[in-house]
Amino acid sequence: MNANPILGVMFHWLGGLASGSFYVPYRFVRKWSWEVYWLVGGFFSWILAPWILASLKTNDLLSVLSSTPAGTLGWAYFWGAMWGLGGLTFGLTMRYLGMSLGMGVALGYCAAFGTLMPPIFHGEFVPKILGTVSGQVILVGVGICLLGIAVAGMAGMSKEREMSDEQKRAAIKEFNFVKGILMATFSGVMSACFAYGLDAATPIADLSRQHGTPELWTGLPKLCVVLLGGFTSNFIWCAYLNVRNRTGYQYFSPTLREEHVESAAKTVSGPVAPGASAVPRLSNYFFSALAGTTWYMQFFFYTMGETQMGDYKFSSWTLHMASIIIFSSLWGIALKEWKGSSGFTKTLLFLGLLMLIFSTVVVGLGNYLGVAPASP
Repeated sequence: MNANPILGVMFHWLGGLASGSFYVPYRFVRKWSWEVYWLVGGFFSWILAPWILASLKTNDLLSVLSSTPAGTLGWAYFWGAMWGLGGLTFGLTMRYLGMSLGMGVALGYCAAFGTLMPPIFHGEFVPKILGTVSGQVILVGVGICLLGIAVAGMAGMSKEREMSDEQKRAAIKEFNFVKGILMATFSGVMSACFAYGLDAATPIADLSRQHGTPELWTGLPKLCVVLLGGFTSNFIWCAYLNVRNRTGYQYFSPTLREEHVESAAKTVSGPVAPGASAVPRLSNYFFSALAGTTWYMQFFFYTMGETQMGDYKFSSWTLHMASIIIFSSLWGIALKEWKGSSGFTKTLLFLGLLMLIFSTVVVGLGNYLGVAPASP
């Protein structure tokens, strides 16, 4: 199948929509502690969805993985585990900064490191990127994306300065700018490890292709390994919090213990009336599963888009980050996180979003130039 960068950009936009939307269902989870709903959703994100869809869409999944060199599996798993640390603090970033500012800051770091490090590591940055017109156009698109992320981040900081503490907490119940920025920085740098994991897992996609898997689905087996690493680090941390906070019973209990009734009112789950202890377990499992599955779909579409980017697959990470911030910012607007902001702040946000949209067009153009037949 020939590469089609235009189709690839569309797939990345769908992935960005999924990623930018996944946290919304969590807002309907009631009275569960963060570590409980995060792990329940993660089980669908990192285990069920990737293995089920890879089994349905690829040929001989188990045979492909069993024939993969141990070194490839090890590195893919390792980088997935490192990404898992970023994913943990990404959830905390959303809690403390909200969707608009939180994603803007975290994904700025993630876009820079995740896009540029793989080609630098492979020694391709100078010959393939700086040395070709298509590579130079893609690099310009990456620069526009990073600048757009910076402008969107400036809008978020401007909003933070303008709003009172009461206004911030009305939109984001646990708003804390200092904690949020620290979490976003760590999360962004570590989340870029997912790109390294996908790069390390390239031989898995090659083997899947050799087993007869259509090109469009060859990236799905990679996700099974990388996400297994992410599940490991997230499971360890959430299990630790279950023990430390004595919240493990919440997975199965229809009621909260008295010690957790008050603390539940401070989470993203919403207010809890004094003395209320009944837990809507069925809806909590449903919305956590919906959030987790929605989150996984970002990489389902990501691997599809990556197959369409020709020789410049590294640019997929930029397209992915830009799309996530676009849709998460739109959700932030819809959820009234920007209510009360000045016209200047909203103009900055609008400008940042326009730059991000334009960056996806420029990156797509660069990839198109890379696959278009040369003029006679």
